[in-house]
Amino acid sequence: MSVTIVWFRRDLRLGDNPALTMAKSLGKPIICLFNLDAVRIGRPDVDSIHIQWELDCLRALKADIEAIGGVLLFHFGDIVDKLKEIHRKNRIDSIYGNQETGLQWSWDRDKSVSSWCQKEGVRFVEFPTNGVIRKLESRDMWKQERDLRMEKSVIIPPTEITPPFDIESDKIPNISDFGLVERSLINRPEPGERAATATLQSFLDERGRTYRRDMSSPISAQSACSRLSPFISVGCISIRQILQHTKKKLEAVKRDPRARENLGWTGSLSSFQSRLAWHCHFIQRLEVELTLDSIAMNPEIDSHLNRSMDDLRYQAWAKGKTGWPFFDACMRSLIATGWINFRMRGMLQSVASYTLWLPWQLTGLHLAKSFLDYEPGIHWSQVQMQSGVTGINSIRAYSVSKQSRDQDPDGDFIRHWVEELRDVPTSFIHEPWLMDLNQQEEYGCILDVDYPKPIVDEKVSRKEGVSRSYSAKSQPGVKRRSRLVYKLHGSRKRQRGTEN
Repeated sequence: MSVTIVWFRRDLRLGDNPALTMAKSLGKPIICLFNLDAVRIGRPDVDSIHIQWELDCLRALKADIEAIGGVLLFHFGDIVDKLKEIHRKNRIDSIYGNQETGLQWSWDRDKSVSSWCQKEGVRFVEFPTNGVIRKLESRDMWKQERDLRMEKSVIIPPTEITPPFDIESDKIPNISDFGLVERSLINRPEPGERAATATLQSFLDERGRTYRRDMSSPISAQSACSRLSPFISVGCISIRQILQHTKKKLEAVKRDPRARENLGWTGSLSSFQSRLAWHCHFIQRLEVELTLDSIAMNPEIDSHLNRSMDDLRYQAWAKGKTGWPFFDACMRSLIATGWINFRMRGMLQSVASYTLWLPWQLTGLHLAKSFLDYEPGIHWSQVQMQSGVTGINSIRAYSVSKQSRDQDPDGDFIRHWVEELRDVPTSFIHEPWLMDLNQQEEYGCILDVDYPKPIVDEKVSRKEGVSRSYSAKSQPGVKRRSRLVYKLHGSRKRQRGTEN
């Protein structure tokens, strides 16, 4: 008897999984398959934390599959090689998968599978996932189509999977089997679909009440943000599932908005829904332009900016040793935990691009490898936006000093992550370079010995970067390209030539 393959990629869940549901409806034996692509291991945007997280979530999926009678096969290498092997032993009738929007390498992989299927007479069907619309003819229709998809009923997970009688699940390898070194993260979430659902529930039960107010600070955001992004990145939960649970919560709040348990929720839930829409919006860009990690949306403006690599500045930036306490605390926190809130992500990239004038491609790679929740479509869109190379976004050059005083006024976050400054009083915690030598000795922090002096004058350098960026943005060729970028990628919420 022929078999049906369910090819898992970044959709490591049983619930709201159209590929699995369609395969189940055919009544043929099902083989669940996951392939770790060999090309990923050596990619410059991939870190061991990504592979470890993916494998741990895969182990949770394997347990869920086996609990309902199924099997999960694991392969490392070229997916087509594994398909050939299965096809020889158990003739493949169909392969079902959910669409993945990635960089050029993943598109090439998917095309190779499609080509093999056509050659062998195997049906290969990919189902839409989340709010990214494949083969979209115009951005004008994106929001309407996305919203219609999000309103469809969430697909109930199967209660039984029947595999071929002679196949058993594979053991999921450790990352050391691929020559990778494990990098531990502080407070890394529990992996898997059940953990994702529990995280969403805790957000909607109480943590998200202050989301709108508290999401900007790296301190309060640790609890007030949903913390779902690592799960979304590997598909342990779908955007549709999150959105529909959020809508139910909002409907309950609106029925009795003055009830004590509902106070504060309306604005936060509205903001959260907006973020879910932006999530899909940014990944949609990658669907039509696969080179966002290397080529600017507006290459003309990138050429005019002509940023250059300075290794001394790059190392200070990447290691959190710039001499700006709040910035260094944010970078060190990110490296240690794999997560930091959205506003601080913008600041990290903005400082690299405007204040230090470093190439966005290289700094973007460092951040990609640092984020446990690395999502290429969102990440590279944000890197380009925060570097001023889209031509359709406002220039956002964050003042580290302002962010420091706004988000960490007492310096508690700084002292936690920059231990060299733990005994420095609040009066100097944001600008320790203002201490004289006697004060440095008194507080146990000698500048350029225990903690560096600022690598550049932050205010002067940032203003220079902004000035150069506005000059580049005003060039006629840049403006012409910006109009094309907006037509291809711009949000249609505003019908003007710029996007915020």
